[in-house]
Parts: sequence; C-alpha cells; structure tokens
Amino acid sequence: MNGDPKLYEFLKELNIKFEYYEHPPAPTVEIASKYWEDLEATHCKNLFFRNHKGNKHYLVLLEYTQNLDIKFLEQKLKQGKLTFASPKRMKKFLGVEPGSVTPLGLINDTDTHVHLFLDENLPKSEKISFHPNINTASIVISYKDFIKFIETLGNSYEYVKLY
Repeated sequence: MNGDPKLYEFLKELNIKFEYYEHPPAPTVEIASKYWEDLEATHCKNLFFRNHKGNKHYLVLLEYTQNLDIKFLEQKLKQGKLTFASPKRMKKFLGVEPGSVTPLGLINDTDTHVHLFLDENLPKSEKISFHPNINTASIVISYKDFIKFIETLGNSYEYVKLY
C-alpha cells in the first residue's frame, strides 16, 4: 500500500476498517474525482489555512463539489485574513506535501495544534474518503470511524456551514 505505514498501523490499532484504492497522482479534487467514480463515499476537499500571524492553523473539510466561503470563516474566527499554509507548514503539521492534504495527516500533528472545521453536512455521510497522506491512493472509511480517529488524536473540531 502506498502512503504512510504509521497511518495504516494506527487505523489497525483503532480497529478502523478501510477500503484502499490506488490511482495515478491526484493533486487536486478535479483530477481525483476521475478516480472516485466507482467509490461509494463522500469525497472531501481538504483546505489547510493559517491565520495572518501564522500562529494558528485550520484544516477545513467539505464535500469536494462545494465552494468555501472564506470571508465567512474569517469573520467567524476573528483572526484576520486567512491564507493557504505553505508547503513547509503542511510538512510540519500534517506530514504531507502539497496536493496530498488530508485529515489523516493529523496523525503527524503530535501537539494537536491544527483545528478542524467540518462542513455541517458531512455527518450525513455513511462513508468518507481521503488520501492516505499521499495523492496516489484514496481510502474510504465510515464517517463514525473518521470521528473516532480524530477524537483519539485529540485535535479540536467543530461543525459549521461553510458555503
């Protein structure tokens, strides 16, 4: 399996079952969507931001066809302008390269620094899919197990209307 062996071991320890699908590199949701056609799951767009001071980081998850209202998120946070986090920050906090952003990368956020914003509609999903810390594969897990994963890691998260 491509991806982070530590991630697969952690999922196994948590007794989280997943389906694994290998595909060519898919650094954007537009490209990845071609490989998701036969996968029964909600496929997510994962956006990694930092505040204007660079001392807070946010991972935003929403269904991949939706568009994020960034101004709404900025107003909610009162942190000033949000910008996409640099490749250096992606590596530091998520252990991933650009084009591979995924909440599964939070396994590398040992200080639980990153806060998640989950679209309020995601809990309606039975299954959800992400890259397993590399963009040459996708995994599908139950939404319930995804929340178990996040809660075990200890990162803070909240549900919001994102678009």
